[in-house]
Amino acid sequence: MKKVLTIAASISVGIALLVPAGQSAAAPDKPGKPVAGAGYTPPAIDWGECDNARLKAAGAECGMMIVPLDYDRPDSTTIKIAVSRLMHTDDDYKGMIAVNPGGPGGSGLIYPILAPAIPNGVGAKYDWYGFDPRGVGSSEPALSCDPDYAGMGYDRPDYVPDDPADLAWWRETTKGYAESCATADASALLPHMHTTDVAQDLDSLRKAEGQEKLNYYGFSYGTYLGQVYATLFPEQVGRFVWDGVLNAKNAFYEANLDQNIQFDKNMDVYWKYLADNDAAFGLGTDWQAIKTGYYQLLDELEATPAAGGQLGPDELGDVMLSAGYYVYGWVDLGHAYAQLVNDGDGSGIMAQYAGPGDDNGFAVYNGVQCTDAHWPSQKKTEADAWKLHQDYPFLTWGNTWYNAPCLNWPAPSRKAFKVKGNKVKSKILMIGETNDAATVFTGALATRKVFPTSFLIEGVGGTTHSGSLSGIACTDDTIATYLDTGELPKRSKGNGSDLQCDPVPAPAPEPAAAARKPSVSAGAADRMPADLRADLQQAQMNGR
Repeated sequence: MKKVLTIAASISVGIALLVPAGQSAAAPDKPGKPVAGAGYTPPAIDWGECDNARLKAAGAECGMMIVPLDYDRPDSTTIKIAVSRLMHTDDDYKGMIAVNPGGPGGSGLIYPILAPAIPNGVGAKYDWYGFDPRGVGSSEPALSCDPDYAGMGYDRPDYVPDDPADLAWWRETTKGYAESCATADASALLPHMHTTDVAQDLDSLRKAEGQEKLNYYGFSYGTYLGQVYATLFPEQVGRFVWDGVLNAKNAFYEANLDQNIQFDKNMDVYWKYLADNDAAFGLGTDWQAIKTGYYQLLDELEATPAAGGQLGPDELGDVMLSAGYYVYGWVDLGHAYAQLVNDGDGSGIMAQYAGPGDDNGFAVYNGVQCTDAHWPSQKKTEADAWKLHQDYPFLTWGNTWYNAPCLNWPAPSRKAFKVKGNKVKSKILMIGETNDAATVFTGALATRKVFPTSFLIEGVGGTTHSGSLSGIACTDDTIATYLDTGELPKRSKGNGSDLQCDPVPAPAPEPAAAARKPSVSAGAADRMPADLRADLQQAQMNGR
């Protein structure tokens, strides 16, 4: 899931492609029912050199997979899904494994380079596959609605619509974005961006590569994609890892309400961290005073923006949000915030603000969530926001406006897909931290009930979202053993987690005088390359 009101994904804009469809059999049943028959089989993928330098350096291959725009009409219009792969190098071959970083709207093309992050060389036993889901990144067509969307830029009112004029501005602006999607070059995608469509694309990739089973590693929204796939194709489920588990029953409006509450609680954890490390940050030792000062600062920035007029309350909130997601950047963020509070210098905060950019990720995020399930009325949405804002003000209104295009989305929504796990025979490994705010831990517990073969690791007391492969041996070694053997420890009785591990630890800050170099360490030996971890965070935060 996502959460920052900044868009930084690169996009290419296209129109629906009319190319010959591949071999097809029975069309899928209506949404919400298992797919009947063999379904569509794509033509073989023409693999070649990758344009991406990181993929090229890793020795990966790239190509385009042709799939139907509408799986109910497999012989009609088709689109192209950008795919990548890195082949196994260990003779103990385990099959293919596909990765989705979340969002929805996150580009997944880079993820074959995740292979070395799996402990004990297990990653080398798999062929690793990345893909840009339909509408995303290098896939054709790629969806962009309005790259200059005002709701993402500097010139916007405070998220909290205390002034009627501000309320009217946000209503009109978010509606305008939805209307721009109706006339986008790739608007033909809009009725065909359900998670069930993406799951069928994922199964097309399995077929294209001639694999009997799909192995899969999904982060954040990618865990929901995995749940939908497992419901549609239970016989094809191999070894599935879900990190940061979304509650399918709450997708997506209710999930955002859950986020509003937990992010507020996680920020209290961060305020306490700053207070406990006063020697490094110089913000005082009273965490409640630091918290009160933050909200006072929002009011001051609304009246007089900092950093040359670019840093207002919205921008500050967008940047500080990362602290509620992950512990990785706590040190750098703390120093940037202290610089603003103590010196009035907002340059450090603005250096961490991605700013408005191409809106491919945001467009696809809306394209999926606005149609995957029904959304309430504007009246209920705003009433819920005002109610939650009273006790949980950190994110509530910013999150409300981020998702408000769904209130006027040009493609119809439908009844939420019902996830079922009773037909899945393979074991599934799930991971979550107790205080994950983007996908709250109760969602992982609920999903554990739905999938009787699942096994849940809990990072006890942690606040980091999708933090696997961060160097916590208890978690990472379990992942490696599972991917190597398919085996997991015995599932516990009851409705709690099955294995309790340490969470991703908060970093130990240096004294203020020494802390001028960027710090990326979370206090553990992160197994994931730093640039890939940054990609993962961007995909999740741009997708909320």
